[in-house]
Formats: sequence, structure tokens, C-alpha cells
Amino acid sequence: MIYEGNVYRPPSEAHSLIVQATVGCTHNGCTFCPMYKGERFRLRPFEDVLDDFKEARAYYSHVGRIFLADGDAMCMTAGKLMRILGAAKELFPECTRVGIYSRAAHILRKSDAELAALRGAGLGIVYIGAESGSPEVLRRVNKGETPDEIAAAVRKAESQGIAASVTFISGLGGSELKEEHAVETGKMISYMGASYVGLLTLVLSPEAPMYDDERSGRFTQLTPAEAIDELEIILENANCASESIFRSNHASNWLSLKGTLPQEKESLLRQVRNAKANASSIRAYWPRGL
Repeated sequence: MIYEGNVYRPPSEAHSLIVQATVGCTHNGCTFCPMYKGERFRLRPFEDVLDDFKEARAYYSHVGRIFLADGDAMCMTAGKLMRILGAAKELFPECTRVGIYSRAAHILRKSDAELAALRGAGLGIVYIGAESGSPEVLRRVNKGETPDEIAAAVRKAESQGIAASVTFISGLGGSELKEEHAVETGKMISYMGASYVGLLTLVLSPEAPMYDDERSGRFTQLTPAEAIDELEIILENANCASESIFRSNHASNWLSLKGTLPQEKESLLRQVRNAKANASSIRAYWPRGL
């Protein structure tokens, strides 16, 4: 297997076979993200991807899931993706799901027929970093996409049977935009209709441009107590019409939560309010391992 640079995958793909279909990220401009800084985006040749598949097939007796890296491999044309998915299906007939990262634009540029064909070829889930439901927060972090565009991409993928797993970042608005970030994120969770919603907490690396904003005082991160307040506001504004599995149990999160919206919304809110009343349930810094 050949891996170039740093390779990242969603937490739920921890036991998947990870193969790079692309290297880097097409946007690579988000100020909070250090993941692909210094890497030049490119597509890997199909032959290289196929070689990795063949090597994995020789080594692993069972591959239940495959994840196609890097940052937004969905940018490939439907034809190129179909070729990769076809090879995966031929070599790993036992594989039940292929996952992929995507920016909203690369879903929106594909027709419904193309998305349906990708689903039929094995693409079962697409991971989208929404980050915030606030247009102003997304503008400030140079996301390059709007909440409406991201929500439209989520609905388009879901309409063709491809589950969308959407991630938001707690604290991304800082102390200045905490309320707006929380309210608009909750509203976006309500109307976008994603199968899965995940909440991470902002952790700034020195390689991220936003790190300098914090050091200079232009950006103020939330305290753990403020982050719990924000989480409460997000959930209060998340009024989902369709079922969405909610997770806030990443290592970065101050409070570990998991449940299903809207059915368990009140239970999730009770846990948040209990944490506000009893600070001992909030994670200390060191167990987060960050």
C-alpha cells in the first residue's frame, strides 16, 4: 500500500480499508484546518489505486468497508469513480459499503442519475464538513461554501440513497459569534435531512492559519463551560423532521453525547443541563489526548 502525506479518515471508518484515490484537498483554504497544508492536490492514477486494492486483497481475508481518501475524492468525475468502485466490487465482493469525503460542490455538480449509479456501484456514505450553519462563520474561516449549498448537497445525496454524515465544529465562531453559530447550526441540522450529524470541538494546530488569529487576540476560543452552553443552544434549535443520528463523542468534545434526533432530543438536553449543573461530568483537558 502506498500512502502519500498525512492520511485522514472519519472516526466511523476506523476499521475500513483506506485507499487514496486523490492526494490532498481541492480547496485546502479553511483557516481552521491544517490537514493538507503544504500538499498539492492531485488525482492518483487508476492503476495506482488498483495496485493498492490488489495488495490489500492479498493481505486481508475480509474487507467489510472501504474508505476512499483524501480530502474530497468525490471531486472525480462519476466515470472515474465508477471505475474505482467497480474494481472494489470485483476484488472485495464481501464489502458492504464504500465511503468518501466530499465538498458540497462536487455532489451538486453530479446529476441524480450519476449519484444513483454511484450508489448502485457501492458508494454508501458521503462525509461532508459543514462546520457551521452560520454564513458569517463560514465566510470568516474561508470555507468557500454556504450553508444553503451544503444543505442542498446533503439532500441531493440522501435523495439518491447515499447517506450523508455531516460534521459541525463546536467553538468555530469563537466567543464573538457563539450564539449565532449555535442557533444557525441547530437550524441547519433541522432542515438539511442528514442521516448522521457529528459534532467536533475546535482544536487549533500551529499549522492552521486560525492559530495566529488566536495568538494575536483576533479570535477567542470558548471555555469548556461556554462550549456546553453552545451545545445546549444547538440542540434546542435542532428540530428535525426526519430521523438523524447525533454524535458528540469525539475525543475533542467536552461532553460525550449520542442519541437520535428528534426522538431523543429531550434526553440529550437533560444530559447537557446536568453537565452545566455538575461540572465533574465535563471532560478534563488531559483525557481528551489532544
